[in-house]
Amino acid sequence: MIDPIKKDATQKMLKAIDALKNAFLKLRTGRAHAGLLDGVVVDYYGSDVPLSQVASVVVEDARTLSITPWEKPMVVAIEKAILKSNLGLTPNAAGQTIRINLPPLTEDRRKDLVKVVKGETEDARISIRNARRDAMQAIKDLLKSKQISENDEKRAETDVQKLTDQHIALAEAAAAAKEKELLTM
Repeated sequence: MIDPIKKDATQKMLKAIDALKNAFLKLRTGRAHAGLLDGVVVDYYGSDVPLSQVASVVVEDARTLSITPWEKPMVVAIEKAILKSNLGLTPNAAGQTIRINLPPLTEDRRKDLVKVVKGETEDARISIRNARRDAMQAIKDLLKSKQISENDEKRAETDVQKLTDQHIALAEAAAAAKEKELLTM
């Protein structure tokens, strides 16, 4: 009875960690990576589709991304989508290829990005705590309906708290790694 509750809480906590890591991928660190454009949505003949479905994104070097659309008319639509995405990137079209040069990050921008990392980490912590709260409530409901004993309740609550602590530590470790990556020149 308690195992499904713990398993569900673990899954929710892992989803929070995955969401945190995905949010970190979208943060620009000064080095080019294709994941930087994952959130860009392109108008493809009237419907919005992810950039990865209309073009290939390749890292040319440490500061340059190259985007090659699969259809020539998509060059203009991809440029508009990148400009509209608020990533602070400027696409340069050269024929059928779009290049994005990533300027080096300034110290102020790095500090701003660290603040964003801290905010994303706090969101992950909140999600993990919400999963803990839901699990604790489910355990208390089992106790009220007399399906488990008080000892089982205490043991289960301790286990759920240990899960919470482990997942918060994972979120903190991911945040520390991202901050270090951001602050190294």
